[in-house]
Amino acid sequence: MSLDVQTDTDSEPEILTLPLDAWHRARGGRMVPFAGYEMPVQYEGIMAEHLWVRENAGLFDVSHMGQLTFSGEGLDAALEALMPVDMAAAKPGHPVYSLLLAENGGILDDLMLTRLESGDIYMVVNGACKWDDIGHFREHLADEITLNHMEEHALLALQGPKAVTALSRVIPGVEALVFMQGAAFAWEGHELWISRSGYTGEDGFEISVPAAGVEALADALTAQDEVKPIGLGARDSLRLEADLPLYGHDLDEETTPVSAALGFALKKRRREEGGFPGYDRIMAERENGPILKRVGLIVEGRQPVREGALVVDAEGSEVGKVTSGGFAPTVQKPIAMAYVPAASATPGSRITLTQRGKIHHAEVVPMPFVPHRYVRKGA
Repeated sequence: MSLDVQTDTDSEPEILTLPLDAWHRARGGRMVPFAGYEMPVQYEGIMAEHLWVRENAGLFDVSHMGQLTFSGEGLDAALEALMPVDMAAAKPGHPVYSLLLAENGGILDDLMLTRLESGDIYMVVNGACKWDDIGHFREHLADEITLNHMEEHALLALQGPKAVTALSRVIPGVEALVFMQGAAFAWEGHELWISRSGYTGEDGFEISVPAAGVEALADALTAQDEVKPIGLGARDSLRLEADLPLYGHDLDEETTPVSAALGFALKKRRREEGGFPGYDRIMAERENGPILKRVGLIVEGRQPVREGALVVDAEGSEVGKVTSGGFAPTVQKPIAMAYVPAASATPGSRITLTQRGKIHHAEVVPMPFVPHRYVRKGA
């Protein structure tokens, strides 16, 4: 993954710092370059942090992600021309998952958009491709549409079964939200946007906060007994267990929504009416099936396979690839996501993998590997 941010004096990518950079370092966060930023990969260890989130609450700094707002006449139609989202069904305060598509039906990014009470759209895009996304929007949206990159805002994710207990002490009222619902809140003079969502499979919240207030908010949250700061390493293993694909790894411009098993993002009205990039190819794959399909694998033994391992047929020829893999702390087994031939995508199918010259055997299993624990309306 790379970010097209260049310095004025050379061609090397500039590594940026987050508003909480010093905060992470002061708490022992091991910082690594990721998506163009110095990011904390772990504090006390990925295994311990992963299990803490599954039982308590973890605070993730995801300020590298892009926060955008859109406004202007004809906005709904303009966004529908780039994505398979049904904007007519996008109610205020209810985040919607969608896909920014290329003309060939490949995925340029996966994102969350929310209609605000004002009618404007708030959107969160992946950090690794936010600058490409912004360029794509500016190229394809009419001049009447205003795009604002909220560069002065940070983004926190508080995830885990005790997240609601901890956050409601600091910001009363958040407990009234349910999964995929958001609202504006005020805290210590700062305007926040909080949605009950996340990318770990756990109950939790994503909090947009002005950069000027993020350190105080992070302090207030980690002062709660249930909350520890968590690094990117555990975020990756948590989302893998939860069947949440990561752009740049499990999704890219060569994969379509159908092959990526993201058909739920193709809304019914849009499937019937069309009008989004790659429509003909995507609908043909829906009808006839894709050549390759994203599946979950349980790998035999204790040694994990990693991204880049090959799926091979009986003759040893490459027929697919692993896009994410590792030892799953909750499952206590090596797991992976992989693209395999559609004929081998049924749960129970046996898969052969090669990694660094070594053969591994795996079985296709239903995902998620760990059940989601979202708090839904009426639950």
